[in-house]
Amino acid sequence: MQAEEHLRSFADRGGLRALPREELRQAKRLGFSDDYIGKFLGADELEVRRRRIAEGLVPTYKAVDTCAAEFEAYTPYFYSTYEEENEALPVTDQERVIILGSGPNRIGQGIEFDYCCVHAVMEMRRQGYFAIMVNCNPETVSTDYDTSSRLYFEPLTFEDVLNIVENEHPKGVIVQFGGQTPLKIAEQLEAAGVPLMGTAKEAIDLAEDRERFGGVLAKLGLQAPPWGTARSEKEALQIAERVGYPVLVRPSYVLGGRAMEIVYDREGLARYIRTAVKASSRHPVLIDRFLERSMEIDVDAVCDGEDVYIGAIMQHVEEAGVHSGDSACVIPTVTLGGGVQRKIEEQTAALAKELGVVGLMNVQFALQQAGEGTRIYVLEVNPRGSRTVPFVSKATGVPLAQVATQVIAGCRLRELDLPGWQQAKAEGRVPRRRDLSHVAVKEAVLPFPRFPNVDTMLGPEMKSTGEVMGVASSFPPAFGKAQLAAGTRLPRRGTVFMSVTDADKEPAVIIARLLRMGGFDIIATNWTQKALVRNGISAQLVLKHTEGEELRLLVRGRLPADGALRAEAELLEEGAGIVTVVDLIEEGKVDLVINTPTGRGARTDGYEIRRAAMRRGVPLITTMSAAVAAVQAMVSPRPEEYAVHCLQDLHAETAGGGVHLLD
Repeated sequence: MQAEEHLRSFADRGGLRALPREELRQAKRLGFSDDYIGKFLGADELEVRRRRIAEGLVPTYKAVDTCAAEFEAYTPYFYSTYEEENEALPVTDQERVIILGSGPNRIGQGIEFDYCCVHAVMEMRRQGYFAIMVNCNPETVSTDYDTSSRLYFEPLTFEDVLNIVENEHPKGVIVQFGGQTPLKIAEQLEAAGVPLMGTAKEAIDLAEDRERFGGVLAKLGLQAPPWGTARSEKEALQIAERVGYPVLVRPSYVLGGRAMEIVYDREGLARYIRTAVKASSRHPVLIDRFLERSMEIDVDAVCDGEDVYIGAIMQHVEEAGVHSGDSACVIPTVTLGGGVQRKIEEQTAALAKELGVVGLMNVQFALQQAGEGTRIYVLEVNPRGSRTVPFVSKATGVPLAQVATQVIAGCRLRELDLPGWQQAKAEGRVPRRRDLSHVAVKEAVLPFPRFPNVDTMLGPEMKSTGEVMGVASSFPPAFGKAQLAAGTRLPRRGTVFMSVTDADKEPAVIIARLLRMGGFDIIATNWTQKALVRNGISAQLVLKHTEGEELRLLVRGRLPADGALRAEAELLEEGAGIVTVVDLIEEGKVDLVINTPTGRGARTDGYEIRRAAMRRGVPLITTMSAAVAAVQAMVSPRPEEYAVHCLQDLHAETAGGGVHLLD
């Protein structure tokens, strides 16, 4: 605090120009960044940097001796300080490359990106480069002392990375494997003359700028949901009226879908603009038409600027509206036809080539039934590594991050002998491995058990903190194994509670019939129970939470009611008692909860139901598509289908060419 006040005192005495060299050196030794110093003195970061370098104030790097001086350390790692001796001097004539990591793990950017960084480092070392890793997270493999040729344990800021670049003089810096964190400083690095390897910054900006990306889609003849960018509440309301409700709204340039929301009417949108975000010219709000009842598809691919290789097409289990990081997904797809898959491949390849991608790319599509066919919408394109790359690599046996690194290093995809390449080229298709003899399901791991009072409803804002994978010969047991790995033990017998919104009544009938055939008992709230009984499915009626509370208040005389209604409530109280679904869950009489609410009242009931399920550890499903998958897993698999599968055995035949399988 004293040091900050001391720096501020120079603001009125000439600012940065008045700050003595020794004062600037002391500020740097205390850990103040150039940007922070500039804010105290009314200067920008680059002005402070130029002054600092002109005064000869550059960081030196000290080694952490990984052998505690007992032996010579051949793979030390370094941290910066403003002292005299620099211990990070060149030790080899090898050409250098720098890979930027992802920094601290958090929701939206987790360990999946570190997987990509580690594969990139290992492949660059195989290619003969001196591979330098920059990261600041001790809980990662990339910061293990023996992963890279040299490790800098430094913040991923423009200042710190540029200092390392000036110390190492690399051939280039790779920013596409560390998620959003390194991309945020890519523009500054490029402006400072740092060579970026792989996809150009212009391509990254083109994909992130909604208006410019709309031009790319129009040029390629591809569809996106109707959208607009609002810079005021009035403009937001006008755009929503034009594109049509419901709409998906979010601030621009967010990570993990933060502050993203589905809005169903004008009042809800006005509330969002006023309370959740402030729309302005500097912070616009993106508004998209929300595609209800649509299927979401993820595609990971590698492009070398000319050719494209599709890592996998992933079919989401949950419908669109659940963040891709929270949704379960499956490889290979289980309900998509060959024609639709081919269109998805062609659109992915067209986007990669038009953007000029060199390395990894992720595309998110939504599929919606339109008459006799399926309409394909492009939701988002990320010309970088994605959180699904480890899942795709392990499911297919093709390590995409390694392949992308080879491409960044100058190799051509056609030289790598990738699985499915030759056959696809002969048939005029975009190459993709298609000969999987197994099904792999990725499931998100959610932190709800640690936060018992939060609502467990999934939506467009990401909440998961990890992921697991289940592998089997077919989808149902693979999904069941993924659930088990994520900590959800689906019941094989017992009682299932169902309460679904009107739009979900039809699929709920099919699910209930499967459950009854599997020997499960069903309890349901009023209108869900009526729908099941009318379709010949036995289901016991149970009170909602709010219904039970109202009846209890009637009995106690705290709510006005006519004599007949009060008498009925008292009869219930005297007989079996007023029992709600929450009571049954708390008493351990429910083994699975299927709850898909909409509307304020339903959400109030659903919230209490979901909280009770979480407290009791009862499996909880909030989308019908996930319910279909779970019920299939509950009623169809045999015990022998839960055997352990070794990935190396599954993919042994894949290794070859330029691909080192699952290193």
